[in-house]
Amino acid sequence: MNLYKHVSEAINDKLGFAAKLEVPRNRDFGDFSTNAAMVMAKSAGKNPRELATEIASKLAELPFVSDTSIAGPGFINIKIKDEFIWNAAENAAQVEPSSKPQTIDLDYGAYNVAKSLHIGHLRTSIVGDTFNRIAKLLGHRTYSWNHMGDWGKPMALIIAWIERMHPELPYFRDDFDPKTPVDFEIDPAELNTYYPAASKYAKENPEFQSHAQEIKARFQDGHTGYFALYEKFLAISLDMMRDTVNRLNILPFDYDLGERNAAKYLPAVEEILRKQNLIQESDGAQIIVVRKDSDNAPMPPYMWTDSRGADTYDSTDLAAVYCRKLTDNPDKIIYFTDMRQSLHFEQLFRAADISGIFDYANFEHIGYGTINGADGRPFKTRDGNAAGLDDIIDAVNAAVAARVRDAEKSLDQATVDMIALAALKFNDLLHDVRSDYVFDPTAVTSFEGRTGPYILYTAVRLNSVLKRAPDAGTAQMSILSPDERNLLIGILDFERTVHSAFENRATDMVANYAYDLCQLINTFYHNCPILRDDVSPQDRAQRLYIARAARDTLARAIDLMGLRIPEEM
Repeated sequence: MNLYKHVSEAINDKLGFAAKLEVPRNRDFGDFSTNAAMVMAKSAGKNPRELATEIASKLAELPFVSDTSIAGPGFINIKIKDEFIWNAAENAAQVEPSSKPQTIDLDYGAYNVAKSLHIGHLRTSIVGDTFNRIAKLLGHRTYSWNHMGDWGKPMALIIAWIERMHPELPYFRDDFDPKTPVDFEIDPAELNTYYPAASKYAKENPEFQSHAQEIKARFQDGHTGYFALYEKFLAISLDMMRDTVNRLNILPFDYDLGERNAAKYLPAVEEILRKQNLIQESDGAQIIVVRKDSDNAPMPPYMWTDSRGADTYDSTDLAAVYCRKLTDNPDKIIYFTDMRQSLHFEQLFRAADISGIFDYANFEHIGYGTINGADGRPFKTRDGNAAGLDDIIDAVNAAVAARVRDAEKSLDQATVDMIALAALKFNDLLHDVRSDYVFDPTAVTSFEGRTGPYILYTAVRLNSVLKRAPDAGTAQMSILSPDERNLLIGILDFERTVHSAFENRATDMVANYAYDLCQLINTFYHNCPILRDDVSPQDRAQRLYIARAARDTLARAIDLMGLRIPEEM
C-alpha cells in the first residue's frame, strides 16, 4: 500500500484543494505534516495558525486520522491510527501497478564482441537491470537491448590479427565456402588478447592498419570467409558475456543485437533521410545537420558516413532506433551509458526526431558518473588499464572471503558469492547514478553500515527468527510500541519509493530505502524480543506479524536490486 498516496488523496478530497504533504524526520509529533494553512492564509484573508486550526479539525474527521496538532507558524501534524497502519501492512510488499503502463526499450550493457567486460560496463549493467526490474514490477512492458559493438574497425582488426597468426586458414580466401569444415578453435582467454594486440600492432605498422581497413569494408560487404570467422568468435564472446552477466545476477537481455543487426536497416533509413533532403555532403563525408538556431553551445552535425564512405557509430545508432520502432514500437527508448556520451545522444535524438523515425520527447539518456579509485581518478588496474569486470567481482569475493576467515566463520562458496554480489551491486546502486563514487573492495564488504552485506544480514536474521518461531496463530493488534509503529510506517513507504524511483529514474531510492528499512528492523529486533521465554503469546504473535511484513518487503526490495539472500551469514 502507498500510505503517502492514500493519505494525500484523502486530504485533498477533504479540503477540496491540493495540499502538499511532507514526511517529517521526527515522527514524534506526526506521521505526516502539511503547510497548507500557510500557503492558503493570504488568499483566505486569515492568520495562518487560525486557518491551520480550521483545517486540522477537518482532517481529524478522516477515518484513518487519530490526532492532529499545530506547530510553529501554522504547520499541521497528522497522526495515523495504529489500527489502520496494522491492517495496511498485511500486503505492504504488494505494489499497485502503474495506471498508465508503457512499452519501454531499455538500452544498457553495450558490450563489445571479442573484448572482456570492464569496469565501464558495471554501472550500465547494474543500474539498467534494476530499473528494468522496477519497471516490470510496476506493470510496464520492457525490452532490454544489449547493443553490442560488433561491426566496425575492431572486428576487422581481430580478423586481421587472426590472419596474421594463421594465414593458412581458408577464411581469408575470396572463394571460401561457408559449408567447409575448418579445424580451428579459439581459446576464450586468448580471444580477449586479440583486439589489444592488434590495435597496438596497427599503430606501429601502417600496412597492417591499411589491411584492416580493407577487411572492414569487405566484411561489411558480406565476405563469406570473414563472416564465418566472425560468427565463430561471436559465439565465444556471447558465452563470455553471459557468464559475467550471470555472475552479476542480471536478467537475461531480450536482445543481444548490436551494430551488425542495425546495419541491416541502413538502406531503409537512408531512403527516409534522402526523401527529406536531410543528408548533406561535407568534406567527403555525409552529414545530417541537427543544430538549432536556439542552440548556445556547439552542436556538431550527425555523421551518416565518414569521408571514406564507411558506416559510422552514428548511422548504426539511428538505424537501431528504426529497428526498435519496427520491432517493439515502444512508447519510450531509454539509454544507460557514460555521462560523457551525452552530446552523442542529443544528436541522435534530434536526428531521429527531424527524420520522423522517433519523437524526441520519447527518448531519454540516463548518463552515469565514473567509478574512481582512492586517488579520485577513474578506477584502473596497477598497469594503468581499465579493470576487467570479472577481476572486480573476484576482488570483492576475495575481500568477503577474508572477512569471513577473520570472523572465524565457515560459509560455503555460494554464500560468499551472494555476499560479494550484494557488496558490489548495493555499493553502486546506493549512489545517485549521475554522480561519481570511490570504489574500495574492502570498504564495501563490511557487514556493518550502509553496505550490501548489512542488508543481507538483516534479511537472514529475519528469516532465522521466522523459521524458528512457533505457530502463533492469527495476530491481533494490541498497543504498538514506538519501534513497532516506526517499522510498520517504514514498511508502508515501500510502494511510494518504487513509484518514485521509476518516475525520477533514481534507482538509488530503492537502495537507500532498503538501508533505512534495515535500520528500523534492527532497532525493532533489539528492543522488541520475539522468541524470548518471557514474551507473552499476544506480543509474540504481534511481533511475528510485523517481522513477516518486514521480511517480505525487504525481500522484494532486495530482489529489485538483483541480490540473492543466503541461508546463513
